[in-house]
Amino acid sequence: MCHDPRKDVSGVSQQKRIWIMLGAALVLAAGLLIAFMMRSGTPYEASGSEQIATVSTITASDAGAMMEDGAPFILLDVRTEEEFLSEHIPGAIWLPQAEFPARLADVLPDRAVRVLLYCRSGNRSAEAAEALIALGYMNVYDFGGIIDWPYDIVSG
Repeated sequence: MCHDPRKDVSGVSQQKRIWIMLGAALVLAAGLLIAFMMRSGTPYEASGSEQIATVSTITASDAGAMMEDGAPFILLDVRTEEEFLSEHIPGAIWLPQAEFPARLADVLPDRAVRVLLYCRSGNRSAEAAEALIALGYMNVYDFGGIIDWPYDIVSG
């Protein structure tokens, strides 16, 4: 019997071993891509029509229109209590992100409800929106800060 130098002791050809390694590398790359997409908040089709929830960043005007369209929503102000008491958007509920663990179930028992978030300039609302998505809320809309709100504000 003649020994084929292209095969090792296990009998697998060098070409087949390369194809196996390439296949493993492609599977690893696909897994990393999916993990990155989930971490970055990019939606992707998981299976069938099931989709991963992401934060929707909208304008203050878009938020105003959503508040008038008749669909149920919760308006959250995630600023400090002092800021909220100084001025806020009519109908807003004060719920700073630091109080999510203690008050979230009472304020937002329905994880499918449309949630509109704002803070002063948009930084805290963006963080709070990501936290809500991580906690399983599906319809989270961040419209930034009260400084950009063109409509009525309640003072005092």
